[in-house]
Amino acid sequence: MSSASTDRPTDAVSPHYSRSLLLLLATIAGVSVANIYYNQPLLDSFRSTFPDRASWIGAVPTATQLGYAAGMFLLAPLGDRFDRRGLILLQIAGLSIALIAAATAPSLAVLAVASLAIGVLATIAQQAVPFAAEIAPPAERGHAVGTVMSGLLLGILLARTAAGFVAEYFGWRAVFGASVAALVALAAVIVLRLPRSTPTSTLPYGKLLGSMWHLAVELRGLREASLTGAALFAAFSAFWPVLTLLLAGAPFHLGPQAAGLFGIVGAAGALAAPYAGRFADKRGPRAIISLAIALLAASFVIFALSGTSLVGLVIGVIVLDVGVQAAQISNQSRIYALKPEARSRVNTVYMVCYFIGGALGSSAGVAAWHAFGWIGMCAAGLVFTALAGWSHYRGTRAVERG
Repeated sequence: MSSASTDRPTDAVSPHYSRSLLLLLATIAGVSVANIYYNQPLLDSFRSTFPDRASWIGAVPTATQLGYAAGMFLLAPLGDRFDRRGLILLQIAGLSIALIAAATAPSLAVLAVASLAIGVLATIAQQAVPFAAEIAPPAERGHAVGTVMSGLLLGILLARTAAGFVAEYFGWRAVFGASVAALVALAAVIVLRLPRSTPTSTLPYGKLLGSMWHLAVELRGLREASLTGAALFAAFSAFWPVLTLLLAGAPFHLGPQAAGLFGIVGAAGALAAPYAGRFADKRGPRAIISLAIALLAASFVIFALSGTSLVGLVIGVIVLDVGVQAAQISNQSRIYALKPEARSRVNTVYMVCYFIGGALGSSAGVAAWHAFGWIGMCAAGLVFTALAGWSHYRGTRAVERG
């Protein structure tokens, strides 16, 4: 089924395009997506609060990632159908309620359910990134997406730092309360500064969701980018929850603040994002993706060889985050050019796969840690990276064959 009659092609440059608007969209992406990562440096704190369910603490980040994937499928496509500004404000309201539930959770089960809701509603970022692609001139689309994605990755990485710091001094429940305050402040700025977007589809909700299957079938490049991105994010997500567990044990015996500080180290990847976007604009994304896959493989080799060396961990984190961010920018630059009138839905297909990969990676990383220790997590990361390399190689060969 084609949706051509109900989708309005658009590739026009918005009069609202400006650096300040890109920075606001980057802030929206970062502040919202941070909510799905606050819990990662808190796993040891959850274990202390709920000792009778210590073996189930991995359910919290997994529920959050799965919720994010569900939210992207159910909510993110609405950006093609409705004004994104209004959608963002509605999701902020719902997300605040879910965060309050997490902050007051009396059991690990309640915390996991609240985390699922947090994941669903934190998909605000998936309105901000297509918004940037919509308003930017085609020649600057990679840079615009890279700028907003740098905010998103800073949110992911600094969320761990902020959560670790707040939990160290005020307890883990205060982390979720502080996030509510940040969202309320952001909502006030959005009301004053963010323009309305122009819907590009008149499809009813059910058909809007159904059209994503047809987009995935129609667009070979979308399928390739989705598998490659999912595998790379699985590798990335296998590392971060296990880092908290590694630092909490011998020989480090460090608290959540120390795990969170690694988010600052990983911010190098966010700083590299606009440059990766510019390079993708000029040279094409495939070379960047190949380099990114090599960087992720190198990072897990560094982790495996360095063992419990803090210096090795720092170097590996920088390489890991630069690689995953470069791949993400390049993949998104590719998919946004495939069908401009359906950017939210194309982005949804990609990002649902991406965060399913993240959920699988989180579970696999923690399971490998419990079964085989640090080297098990490194092996899991390399397996996911190899899958990404296979997908990218097949896609490149298909393009060369025409």
